Amino acid sequence: MSGRRRLTRRTFIRHAGVAAIASPQIIPSLALGAAGMYRPAPSNRITMGLIGCGGMGQGNLRSFLRQGDVQVLAVCDPDTQRRESAKRAVDEYYADQTTAGTYHGCAAYNDFRDLLARDDIDTIIQATPDHWHALVVIAAARAGKDIYGEKPLSLTISQGRAMSDAVARYGRVFQTGSQQRSDSRFRFACELVRNGRIGTVRRVTCGLPTTPTTGNHPPQPVPDGFDYDLWLGPAPWAPFNEYRTHWNFRWILDYSGGQVTDWGAHHIDIAHWGLGLTDTGPVHVEGVGEFPIDGLYDAATNYRFTCTYATGVQITVTNDFENGVKWEGDDGWVFVNRGRIDAEPKSLLSDVIGPNEIQLPRSKGHHRDFLECVRSRREPIAPIEHAHRTITVSHLGNIAMQIGRAVRWNPQTEMFVDDPQAERMADRAMREPWRL
Repeated sequence: MSGRRRLTRRTFIRHAGVAAIASPQIIPSLALGAAGMYRPAPSNRITMGLIGCGGMGQGNLRSFLRQGDVQVLAVCDPDTQRRESAKRAVDEYYADQTTAGTYHGCAAYNDFRDLLARDDIDTIIQATPDHWHALVVIAAARAGKDIYGEKPLSLTISQGRAMSDAVARYGRVFQTGSQQRSDSRFRFACELVRNGRIGTVRRVTCGLPTTPTTGNHPPQPVPDGFDYDLWLGPAPWAPFNEYRTHWNFRWILDYSGGQVTDWGAHHIDIAHWGLGLTDTGPVHVEGVGEFPIDGLYDAATNYRFTCTYATGVQITVTNDFENGVKWEGDDGWVFVNRGRIDAEPKSLLSDVIGPNEIQLPRSKGHHRDFLECVRSRREPIAPIEHAHRTITVSHLGNIAMQIGRAVRWNPQTEMFVDDPQAERMADRAMREPWRL
């Protein structure tokens, strides 16, 4: 994987044989599945646990199950229904790989700390709501687990810094779920920009979706089998309502940042990748956002903020633009999203990036890239420090829009410049007994 840094400070501790000893449920016959698919012996597989069994968690789970050198040992979620659904998916998948057609080796936990306490688990998928990301990732790093972590990386700027520092301190591999980096269309667009095909870039626009709204919803009884207090965790206490939890947490600022963070984590990351600004941030941010004055959802619905970098380039993030990323330079422009790539002049679309030009990292697939880096200890295609710098931009935009004025930011110290009000918003208190 050209262009990657080898993480020489990291120590690769293999659990050879541990999975087979500590978890006798693993079936040795899986070395050759019922369909003749080769699978390594249990001692040579990367063992994995899933924390957060919602839509993204189970989507990632299915992708990792299809990797022949992975053995999923456990799943975790405070919602029994989701937890059991994920456990059933694991057991049924492995059952199909055996001649007997049965498998019951996947454990299920309510509390993520019980899963992390297992020393036979090498890696985790972290797919909780955003307000849990920092606590889970830092605990996992301390426990010696490598992490595939869903975006957006963090709930606050300070939590993101603590997460990236912990991953480095404990020598862990962390792949951010910014899968657009493993898409050849996005990589090619970024390589065109990085190699000067459109000249000096002046402006970049990131088009994101509009955040939904809803009305006020009365408290409801907590469903049986749902540990709602644990789901809230470090967030402020609030009465249960089905519109508050699971997918919809994204639109509530106690748990996330609306589409500014949810999709901003994808497209701002690509904007940075194309500009070569993955390890820094803007120096000035200003914008306007419409925040609901009533109803359960309180994240910005309509928004537009512009970030100015020390280089002079400006990135505008808005819901009033086609979903995707557009770089505009002196000699043309490039646009890319998940459905298409376009450029002016059109001839750029048939350009070839030469061997002596900037070649961005390639992967065989986002999940595959993570596993290969777990074995090699190389840096993944979407490392945590890049994810932290990306989501910091989203947080800065939300802060500037919430306080209603421009803010100045020092990307070296990661502090606001002469702005105590904004600085207080760089982090949030956690509900007892939770703390980093």
